[in-house]
Amino acid sequence: MSESVAAAPGAAPDPGAVLVLGEALVDLVPAGGDAGALSAQPGGAPANVAVGLARLGGRPSFVGGLGDDAFAGRIEEWLTGAGVDLSLSARSALPTALAVADPGDHGNTYHFHLGDTATFRLPDRTAEAARFGAVYVGGLAAVVEPAAGIVAATARAAARRGLLAVDPNVREDRALDPVRSLDRLRELCSLAHVVKASDEDLVRLWPGAAPEASCRRLAGQGRLVVMTRGAHGATAYVPDAPAVSVPALPVRVVNTIGAGDAFMAGMLTWLGVEAGWDPALSAGRTKAMLEYAAGTAASVCARAGTEPTAPLGV
Repeated sequence: MSESVAAAPGAAPDPGAVLVLGEALVDLVPAGGDAGALSAQPGGAPANVAVGLARLGGRPSFVGGLGDDAFAGRIEEWLTGAGVDLSLSARSALPTALAVADPGDHGNTYHFHLGDTATFRLPDRTAEAARFGAVYVGGLAAVVEPAAGIVAATARAAARRGLLAVDPNVREDRALDPVRSLDRLRELCSLAHVVKASDEDLVRLWPGAAPEASCRRLAGQGRLVVMTRGAHGATAYVPDAPAVSVPALPVRVVNTIGAGDAFMAGMLTWLGVEAGWDPALSAGRTKAMLEYAAGTAASVCARAGTEPTAPLGV
């Protein structure tokens, strides 16, 4: 673990302004319960977060790489249709990256087609970070070059000037360097003011340590840390205070793809609107944030698709 993170500044003038940095790609997922038939849908963790923020009333700007194929056109329509600003994104003649989903009883695994794609040709918008109340980074762009260098530089700038939120979203695939990828994600967590990670992410990032212990170490350095555990709910860790937990909302699960990204969008929405981007929360406000985020995730799990609606149960 690194030295204590610098404190986030006070309330931002625009609670809806979030810079979302990362990949927008195409998920190929089983269609209609038929594992042999695949349906193409826009995705990518950062893109899902951007759409979630827009659907919840925010004004996110997305920094990504868009190609010139039919998939890119569908992605652009999806993002702009939700209200996401794409003026800071870049376009190239390269194709769109693909993620082939393999849903299972314990979540989703993916096989990636990433090489020589527009998806990871991110423009350098480091100078823009100061214009936003919060900056979100995570996903594949944090570990796949040439995007990874841009993500790291922007994260460093955001950590100095505003609130940096990180979801490591650890992926394992033969196309990824496991050692380098984990090093990059650990660095981002060390820079962040807010970290949201699943219990599985935490085990992969810090093997040999209990996920709860890793959260407490991160929180002890001045961060708000939230661990999600799927159907078992979520727990928030703050400096010098007991952890706060909420259960997952009971819904008939139709889909789990994008639920973690919806949770993150809910967290960021609440922090911007209710806390003015100040992550130093009381126990009561921490619980309110978690309940809002859990309701947002439940709205995705209860139906097909990855876009959240109004949070359930809130």
